[in-house]
Amino acid sequence: MSYMTINNRRVTFTNERNVLSVIRKSGIDLPTFCYHSELSTYGACRMCVVEDDRGKIFASCSEVPRDGMVIYTNTPRLQHHRKMIIELLLASHCRDCTTCAKNGVCTLQKLSRQLGITDVRFENNKKQLPKDLSSVCVIRDPNKCILCGDCVRTCDEIQGLGILDFAFRGSKMQVTPAFNKDLAETDCVGCGQCRAVCPTGAISIHQNVEPVWAALADKDTRVVAQIAPAVRVAVGDKFGIKKGENTLGRLVAALRRIGFDEVYDTNFGADLTVMEESKELVERLESGENLPLFTSCCPAWVKFCENRYPEFRSHISTCRSPQEMFGAVLKEEARINEEKERAEGREPKKTLVVSIMPCTAKKAEIERPEHYTDGVKNVDYVLTTTEITRMIQEAGIDLSQVQPEALDMPFGLASGAGAIFGVTGGVTEAVLRRLVNSSRAEDLEEISFSGIRGVNGIKEATVKLGDREVKIAVVNGLHSAGELLDKMKAGEAHYDFVEVMACKRGCIAGGGQPVPIGPRTKKARLEGIYKIDSMAQIKLSNENPIIATLYDGLLKGKEHKLLHNE
Repeated sequence: MSYMTINNRRVTFTNERNVLSVIRKSGIDLPTFCYHSELSTYGACRMCVVEDDRGKIFASCSEVPRDGMVIYTNTPRLQHHRKMIIELLLASHCRDCTTCAKNGVCTLQKLSRQLGITDVRFENNKKQLPKDLSSVCVIRDPNKCILCGDCVRTCDEIQGLGILDFAFRGSKMQVTPAFNKDLAETDCVGCGQCRAVCPTGAISIHQNVEPVWAALADKDTRVVAQIAPAVRVAVGDKFGIKKGENTLGRLVAALRRIGFDEVYDTNFGADLTVMEESKELVERLESGENLPLFTSCCPAWVKFCENRYPEFRSHISTCRSPQEMFGAVLKEEARINEEKERAEGREPKKTLVVSIMPCTAKKAEIERPEHYTDGVKNVDYVLTTTEITRMIQEAGIDLSQVQPEALDMPFGLASGAGAIFGVTGGVTEAVLRRLVNSSRAEDLEEISFSGIRGVNGIKEATVKLGDREVKIAVVNGLHSAGELLDKMKAGEAHYDFVEVMACKRGCIAGGGQPVPIGPRTKKARLEGIYKIDSMAQIKLSNENPIIATLYDGLLKGKEHKLLHNE
């Protein structure tokens, strides 16, 4: 076993990729701006520099650990070096910290405080640049960019899009789309992963909090909320609740306190998706047409396919996503009730549907023409987990002290299959449960161990349905999706069913989730989702009694109209 000496203490290491990893393993949280374990090493910010026993200073993120190394992490030279970097960054940085969307979770702000920076000696002569407000998903403010390159590498290496890159040189350098285009003019899919890794407020969520507050205050409006599965294991992060803990009951109570009239679970919509998507898969398997069937739950993936691989567009399921299916059902129920009230001589309230999602791309999804039913928007607003956190804090509610409450009826019951939509492989597992049509522990275990669980970019599995072997691929991260589609185009890979989620690990690490999202946080959220499923009494979507009632009632004869895009 190899070891190095860090601040006069021996630390063993094995397969750590760099000196920085060994230092952090030893319990020292060395500051960084540009380092992420899942991205290539960039070494630009120089915050992680260390000094060896010969006085050499180097970036620990780009240095391979060697047996016998002697390094120091906090010498006077290093302290001076780091403080100077922070001062220079602040000198050319926007100073509206108190009103910044990243206030309180900004890495630049955190390190300034940590290093004791109380004054900036240098004048800011940097020209103010306009904000990019063109995207309904994220906002780009170049005045807050520190040129760390995290967004550039994430967009290229994880998402395979390359929307952002460096332009110009020296003091005029910027991170921008090609030819300084607005994001809305590019192939940006709105996934928000650039926002998730941005250490400052240079990329933030396009907020919809104010119009929702206005709707909640309107006595003539009935505001209905639906909560996505990945939200409940992340919203507690900002309230001191254990990471990955299921806070659905607390969140329901908090939403009622801030004025929502009814609160439901998008897992119910996921159960509807399972019913329709499994039926569509069987039909395509029988006809042999448009195989493989691609899932349609992730709007960022759908847009990616349309932009980069239009020849596969007909393979995407016609099913609406869970939020859109549920939104259409809620609006149809409201329409029926409104007609009854008018017949009785009463003026009904307007119904407004708000989705609480882990995803910024969902904001774009609700604007697409196919997600209107009879000219009416299925979902009126999308609030990310981060936005609903802000609303709860604005209302002065401490989520950790709120007593849990139950969801509303008649759509307040969902299966464990709906819950696992929040992680990569979850949609596939839920569909397979429906097709196998068995909730026996042995059968559920066989599906879960078929190779569809895990966080690898591309996972493959073959399962037997009746007399047929069905080939499945589960993909997370759009770069991996591009790799798979390229192989399919070349005839090197063939599948019957393909699930794609734009974000690595799925919705638990969506672009609208609270940040930072480190490895331990991601692991806790993933385990939290599977725990919800393991504790659920109903494992299969088709065993949800409310689903059966809905098909025999409100949905009868309108299944395709309300639940599909075509």
